[in-house]
Amino acid sequence: MPDLAIADLHAAYAGRTVLGGVSLNVASGDVVGMIGPSGSGKSTLLRVLVGLLPPVSGLVTLDGATVDYRRKADVRALRDRLAIVFQQYNLFQNMTALENVMVAPVRIRGRPRTEVRAEAIDLLSRVGLSERMNAYPDQLSGGQQQRVAIARALALKPEILLLDEVTSALDPELVGDVLDVIRGLAAAGMTMLIVSHEMSFIRDVASRVVMMADGSIVEEGRPAEFFREPQTERARAFVGRIRWHRD
Repeated sequence: MPDLAIADLHAAYAGRTVLGGVSLNVASGDVVGMIGPSGSGKSTLLRVLVGLLPPVSGLVTLDGATVDYRRKADVRALRDRLAIVFQQYNLFQNMTALENVMVAPVRIRGRPRTEVRAEAIDLLSRVGLSERMNAYPDQLSGGQQQRVAIARALALKPEILLLDEVTSALDPELVGDVLDVIRGLAAAGMTMLIVSHEMSFIRDVASRVVMMADGSIVEEGRPAEFFREPQTERARAFVGRIRWHRD
């Protein structure tokens, strides 16, 4: 059974349908690249999954257990297993990088500070920031702040990591370091749903590509096959407009 199963999920925002029957299975170790035009529902799907926008209907199960988004206990339990990173870093400006990574496990989970500190130091090292752990956000570049945000999410030890356009707010020269961190997570077997407009990156790192348009999944498949020969007219039109970066 898949770790995460989404069946006929519908969602609305301000009276407008934003998800119109999304169904998707995500197995352990999958790296699912979510692509499609702006406004297609990709980011909305991630927000629904973590309980930031309640679904109108449909079913989400995790390891076979149904998530009832109307119950706070279910949402809390879900957030113990899923973590999300947004395009905006949302770091606490009065805390160092190390303190930002430590705050949730200590204050929300009630874990021992000494234990959490050791893990946070290791996480910041993993994202290439061991020399900057005592720096405050305004002393860090955008790419460095985003790597702190990823380390902060990993500090909660999620089983599934959701990444919502984590490079879109960065200057082009800062994107590579963040993508390298995500590549490392994929290589380590982290299950991820990645919303991104970085098509070359999705082609290289994803185990599966899911294209959305108008609140629904249009097509999905392995990256090589999808980008080489999409099966639907909508996907062919989208792929035909991609400008691939050349080294």
